[in-house]
Amino acid sequence: MFINFWYVAEQSENLTDQPIRKKMLGQNFVLFRDESGKAQCLSDVCIHRGGSLSGGKIIGNCIQCPYHGWQFDGKGICHRIPSLGKEAKIPKRAKIDSYPTKEIYGLVFCFLGDLPEKERCPILEVKEYGWEDWRATTQHFQFDFDYKRSIENGIDGAHNEFVHPTHGFSGENEDYKSPPIDMKLTEWGTGFFNKVYAPPLKEKRMREASGRSVNAVVEAGTGHHGISMLWTYIHPTPEILIHQYAFETPIDETSTSIYLINTRNFLTDPKDDERVMERNQVVAFQDRDVLVNINPVLTPNKIKNEFFVPMDRPLKRYRELLEKWQQKGWRIDSKTVNNNRLSHAYAIPSPGRKHTKGWVVDSIPML
Repeated sequence: MFINFWYVAEQSENLTDQPIRKKMLGQNFVLFRDESGKAQCLSDVCIHRGGSLSGGKIIGNCIQCPYHGWQFDGKGICHRIPSLGKEAKIPKRAKIDSYPTKEIYGLVFCFLGDLPEKERCPILEVKEYGWEDWRATTQHFQFDFDYKRSIENGIDGAHNEFVHPTHGFSGENEDYKSPPIDMKLTEWGTGFFNKVYAPPLKEKRMREASGRSVNAVVEAGTGHHGISMLWTYIHPTPEILIHQYAFETPIDETSTSIYLINTRNFLTDPKDDERVMERNQVVAFQDRDVLVNINPVLTPNKIKNEFFVPMDRPLKRYRELLEKWQQKGWRIDSKTVNNNRLSHAYAIPSPGRKHTKGWVVDSIPML
């Protein structure tokens, strides 16, 4: 797992007047709204006696620890230590890690790391969100697999022929050969476009709406942005467009939270949302059924441990970027964390650690 990226913690509508505990990167965080309604994200470990802040109360702009009543604002600064008395001067060292948040596309994004703002990978843009004549839906999935394996699956154009009956012919086409891909490289990502031969959808309403009533050549593109954001464009016809965006957050090494935003310029009546979402779920579960049985569970550290072919070039670049980010010191030393999990609390380093010293909870070990 890697620090220094934006991860989705929750849907905005679920963050109300009660604190929420979320596990990301193997660590616990507390989400809450302050008096202005701004979403705040803190490490869920009170520096006093290790209490879980998410079990406490929201008092004004602060979250109050349920153990001894210490209060911390959205910046992680302690404002009250009841045992010292009402007029007590709060020590400067009484602080916990606070993480930048952004609410966009109906999601709460948290930047889990210590990079300054200008050096951060930006959030993947969902440009169609809110467009007139387009419709967007959001779905949440939680699966027991490595998020990196999931991202690699997303940029693996060859798996569609065998995993998704709506995307290919389940291996029954003896003349099948992976089509050539047009690679698209950016500083933070890798993607490609190609044209695939696909069957029509089985459901009549979806088939008619998508314009695919017979086997047809479909233009598609997909790619990752940063370590865990994925875009997929599917164009059944030049006029019918489906653009999907997946934001994947590692809960821990082997479980992943996925928020899928699906945008479309057809079937835009809200009554059609359920039909579209059901189709998305079918595809997501088809991927899940393959990924939960993949071996090894985690993405191999070395490319040579798997036999790649030309269609795997996007995966090769993704792994090269993983190695680059690890060399920057962004990869969590999960082995050490797991070995110490019963006796030691850690915090994902926040931007504040670049500016002040005297932190009580240790920064999580990195490779």
